Amino acid sequence: MAPEAHRSDSRLPCLGEPNTVLGTGVAQAQTEATAGGGLPRWGPGCQQPLPEEARGAALLPPRLDGPWISTGCEVRPGPEFLTRAYTFYPNRLFRAYQFYYRDPSCREPAHSLLIKGRVRLRRASWVTRGATEADYHLHKVGIVFHSPRALLDVAGRLDQSPAARDCAGRLPPARAWLPGAVYELQGARAQPDCAAALGFTMHELSLVRVQRRLQPQPRAPPRLVEELYLGDIHTDCAERRHYRPTGYQRPLQSALHHAQPCPACGLISRSNEHHPPILPPQAAMPLRLGGQWVSAGCEVRPAVLFLTRLFTFHGHNRSWEGRYHHFSDPACRQPTFSVFAAGRYAGAAPSAKVRGATELVFEVTRARVTPMDQVTTVMLNFSMPGSCGEPGTWALGTERDVTATNGCLPLGIRLPHVEYELFKMELDPGGQSLLFIGQRPTDGSSPDAPEKRPTSYQAPLVLCEGRAQDLSRPLQQQPLLGQPQSGGGPQPQLASLPVLLLALGLALQRQ
Repeated sequence: MAPEAHRSDSRLPCLGEPNTVLGTGVAQAQTEATAGGGLPRWGPGCQQPLPEEARGAALLPPRLDGPWISTGCEVRPGPEFLTRAYTFYPNRLFRAYQFYYRDPSCREPAHSLLIKGRVRLRRASWVTRGATEADYHLHKVGIVFHSPRALLDVAGRLDQSPAARDCAGRLPPARAWLPGAVYELQGARAQPDCAAALGFTMHELSLVRVQRRLQPQPRAPPRLVEELYLGDIHTDCAERRHYRPTGYQRPLQSALHHAQPCPACGLISRSNEHHPPILPPQAAMPLRLGGQWVSAGCEVRPAVLFLTRLFTFHGHNRSWEGRYHHFSDPACRQPTFSVFAAGRYAGAAPSAKVRGATELVFEVTRARVTPMDQVTTVMLNFSMPGSCGEPGTWALGTERDVTATNGCLPLGIRLPHVEYELFKMELDPGGQSLLFIGQRPTDGSSPDAPEKRPTSYQAPLVLCEGRAQDLSRPLQQQPLLGQPQSGGGPQPQLASLPVLLLALGLALQRQ
């Protein structure tokens, strides 16, 4: 287990930063069955095992040539709000645009980065299955400010670090701001390296996966969609320059072969550093929990974790259940174990840090584990007494309760546990409800305190059945989890979870 990393309050802000789940009745209807090579089968409407079109097929070696674009507004830890447009050329050169915004709808441009360099694919990753390792070299990083306020924001961040004050002095005063002027942060004539002083890195290019899938279309043949998965971004801005990705961030899609409809795609593909895309307005959606939410595809986490998630939220009593299916491969075909977790949630306050998001507090009080391969079964049977159910009683495909042993230490599960979460709902261009849950910390720690609450999101879940409850208005008489309830005795002490496992969306790690 990795201990929680120490976080310093004196770090520079991120570059773009503005100044589990089955109820009793459902569980009976969704009893695990073995089908399709041992994959778990979930209830109707949730399409588990994953359909082939949701899995996609990786291209090995990956072909990067061509333009790749964001399909909407992205949120990185910080928070940073941005869109991206990358073009790779046959001679290994690339040009990348990163457009940063002040708002989570990507309608208020702050500044744009123009990045030029060279990338070379090396070999299949020994760490992240299905990925290719790559080397890159940056030739130039330029910045364009779209308002005097954006210039002042970046200069102010540079002023926070004595080593970066020379860079702040190279920027013009706000009164001398020129629309469209490119200021070089890194290049042959830019000394010192001011991109590094801002914490900027393109380490995302060191891990690459290109995937093709077919998008079903009504009354038409399926549409080919090509996706480019690049390395994940560390959730601690201060660690980004030293971090080498083992997972992925939200994928880019080919500008020529992207999902439809996509109102943002044309705007982003036609943009440049002087004309950042301003995305179409989106109606604000209240947070409505209830029913079942499921992964849209196989999800990849840092530290080589592959999983799918299924959640059910019961709005009437604010309880939740989740089932996390873990796999040994990036297509989620080879199951290793599954975890059922359940508990309660409280709060529904708008986030002051991430506009459009809602803050909730989740408690995990119960858990069950199902080993799905022989290696996991043997490991659990040889666990220390009292650390994970009863040793020697585990059988392949048989679920056992681990609540009485306060979790399962061999899998890193400890109970009870509380986490401070971030939620958001959106409608995709096709009208599908999406649920975004806070991104797990890259270092494996747990958001078990308010100051550790996420500022970005995991891959969205899709609503597969059920009605959602409106949480846009705060509910009265909802005590914070972990506080004594009226007429009740003292609450159990909340154990910390150095390696985040049971919260809403982290994959479990093995020791």
